[in-house]
Amino acid sequence: MRLARVRTTEGTVGVAVLADDGSAQLLDLSGSESVNSLADLLHSADPVAGVERLLASGATGLAAGDYECLAPIDRQEVWAAGVTYKRSQVARMEESESAATHYDKVYTADRPELFLKATPHRVSGPGDPVRVRADSNWTVPEPEFALVISPDMRLVGYSIGNDMSSRDIEGENPLYLPQAKCYRESAGLGPCVLLADGPLDRSTVEIELAIERGGETVFGGTIQLDRMARTFEDLIDWVGRENVFPDGVVLMTGTGIVPPDEFTLEDGDSVSISITGIGTLSNPVVKDPA
Repeated sequence: MRLARVRTTEGTVGVAVLADDGSAQLLDLSGSESVNSLADLLHSADPVAGVERLLASGATGLAAGDYECLAPIDRQEVWAAGVTYKRSQVARMEESESAATHYDKVYTADRPELFLKATPHRVSGPGDPVRVRADSNWTVPEPEFALVISPDMRLVGYSIGNDMSSRDIEGENPLYLPQAKCYRESAGLGPCVLLADGPLDRSTVEIELAIERGGETVFGGTIQLDRMARTFEDLIDWVGRENVFPDGVVLMTGTGIVPPDEFTLEDGDSVSISITGIGTLSNPVVKDPA
């Protein structure tokens, strides 16, 4: 079951259940005292049962062209994990010779690399721009499987994340990581949340990246989710240590698709990330003159 924050052509913003044919069912939350947002549904004791109750009480059908998906986030923080795939380990070692041994060690260490990626106002939804910093000359998208986690640290759903990364800034000095990772429009998220209503077979999930420039694909890649070295449970445990998330948290789990060193995003590019069972997140790229 896929849930999305949507805006209808009439301007109504709400929560909808998406169908495979592009249609949707807009849920009526007006009669509920406890559920007023997507986060309320996701963080309830049983999100699937809650959606089914709302569908049974009546929902508004929407055709594919009657709505647009917004970023599926309300008040949650967005965090990210790094160096969880072998390809990412190699790329991070290449970009920063001075810190290569650190990236080598963190790939196999018990403690993962975790960092605050974005607050809600820095997150771009489907069709919204993601940004290359004006002071960066080497920026790439990082297509990532995102975990949607409730305030009591339950895994309640999955989404698609784009962890935009200024590789030259981080490569100059690893202490610049917050500036390389967290800035306006630095994170893409969407188009929906796939509810975690049972065990996920990671071997059946494929992540695909396509970057277009001038109508042509200039880079593409795929990777299976089971190539990720860490488990969901491990990452959730670490991000929750000595931390509380009263509004929940979205955790991007790292990337295994890295463009070649000579590639950088340019103003006007388009980034599309597709993940099995969730859909496709597409965003235009913007970069202001330095």
